[in-house]
Amino acid sequence: MSIDISIDGQVYKARDGATLVDVAAENGVYIPSLCYVRGKPGLGTCRTCSVRVNGKVMTACTVPVADGMDVEVSEPGMAEMRKMLVELLFSEGNHNCPSCEKSGRCELQSLGYELGMMVSRFPYRFPVRTREHAAKQIWLERDRCIFCQRCVKFVRNLETGQKIFSIDHRGSRASIEIDVSLADKMPPEQVREAAHLCPVGCIVEKGVGYNKPIGQRRFEIKSIRERALERKCR
Repeated sequence: MSIDISIDGQVYKARDGATLVDVAAENGVYIPSLCYVRGKPGLGTCRTCSVRVNGKVMTACTVPVADGMDVEVSEPGMAEMRKMLVELLFSEGNHNCPSCEKSGRCELQSLGYELGMMVSRFPYRFPVRTREHAAKQIWLERDRCIFCQRCVKFVRNLETGQKIFSIDHRGSRASIEIDVSLADKMPPEQVREAAHLCPVGCIVEKGVGYNKPIGQRRFEIKSIRERALERKCR
């Protein structure tokens, strides 16, 4: 059923119950996101898709649209909130973009550019996190993890459905973990899918690092905004 919703004062047609972040993109309105993957359940973990819905702040990846919904995306306060959230993610990890294998393909890096971030306004914490390299095919660079939980929710053993990745502890002690025995059973295609699914350079396929020359990397060809709005044409 077709319904009407308002985004930044403009009325758009939408499918009742469709996810707000998708509806916005289909109508040419960009809402940043780091944990959301189109076609999969919204997680709402990164909060970078925060918008105001009927006066309340919500994550656009978890909100189904409803008739008469009033959404504020570009309102200055909301735009500044999203920028602050991205700055927090940079300050909570160790993101040395020039030396990272994911540079030019990293969603966090590209989103920083998109939002006009030069440096985080928050103190950098420089956490000490141990790398994990016991798996045969995967290098886990914990410094770069933003705890989006994409890998936890969407990467599973193909036979049993068991989770291959998990998050241990909470707060400053939180750590991304990998079940090495299950990881070693992943076919190469699934390893590449997991590395691609990670929005940062935390999950790295061993033996495959700087495999795209500068100028031909994903977000050098099209920005994260352009890629998100390609949904409009689908």
